[in-house]
Amino acid sequence: MSGLRIGSVCSGYRGLDLAVEAVFGGSTVWVADNDPGASRILAHHLPQVPNLGDITTVDWHQAEPVDIYCGGYPCQPFSTAGHRKGTQDARHIWPHIAHSLRVLRPRLAVFENVAGHLSLGFDTVLGDLARIGFDADWCTLRASDVGAAHQRNRLFLLAWPADTSGQGLARRWTAGTASHRDRLAAADPVGLRGDGVGTRGSGRDEPAARRLAASHTAGVGEREPADQADPFPTGREARIVSGCRGGRPDWGPYTEAIERWEAVADRPVPWPVDDLGRLNPPLVEWLMGLPAGWVTDVPGLSRTAQLKALGNGVVPQQAAAALRHLAARQEPDARLGRAA
Repeated sequence: MSGLRIGSVCSGYRGLDLAVEAVFGGSTVWVADNDPGASRILAHHLPQVPNLGDITTVDWHQAEPVDIYCGGYPCQPFSTAGHRKGTQDARHIWPHIAHSLRVLRPRLAVFENVAGHLSLGFDTVLGDLARIGFDADWCTLRASDVGAAHQRNRLFLLAWPADTSGQGLARRWTAGTASHRDRLAAADPVGLRGDGVGTRGSGRDEPAARRLAASHTAGVGEREPADQADPFPTGREARIVSGCRGGRPDWGPYTEAIERWEAVADRPVPWPVDDLGRLNPPLVEWLMGLPAGWVTDVPGLSRTAQLKALGNGVVPQQAAAALRHLAARQEPDARLGRAA
């Protein structure tokens, strides 16, 4: 499995990429992100890997073929933190992703978005996958389900060509890249939410796929928290955090959550504010489950760009847990944590 080629779109700081590499193995051969901040991060971590840039202008017939295609396409059209314009939003780039899938025909496609996507636009995604001949399976998982100190409920989707089987990669999913696998292995979920766990969609029955999408809106009526990495509100709670006890911030009602994520991340929580009293980017980086400096040590990246990238990302441990769950569901006899 080490020879698997991975292509990444809307790559950001590579949170989903890290999870894909950890679960399935392989290496990223190209990325595609035209955001200046994300491009700096990608060039810093993958200096030899080409960035295809704006996916709406790429000639996918000229792109290197890949075994796994992954991406966290923009959530703003579907997020409850925005105007929820869905497919009418100018940032809705799914049609371009569907076109690239039709051209590249990867063995597996992996996507991530906000849970609110289930009730807005997801039927279109499943319908497009059906039209280009892909089967799909999906689930939702909160970052807090793997121990994170914030909820950040997210939708994860696996898709594969309907004329093949999703079992080929799932059978050996434990062959992930060791450097990432070891770091993310401790992040198996406390428990997958029953109301968000999807069932397999059919690439040969578009109406059925649309009905399945609609059926998954049940139980997902609660409003999601804003799509930001910072879980701490302003006002009273912020003032609680600003206090100190013995050289350590007093996290007040967040203490238990902070200590839990310290144990999972295996490093202490950074100071919550900088010298000017503003939100400290290293704290957000820690909350997102990234190694120290993954974003904040990138040369030339402003504080604003750091926070933007971190706010748009996914917790790698969360994504890895969801992918393990979905991969195992493609093998009736598979069990999470079983050696290949």
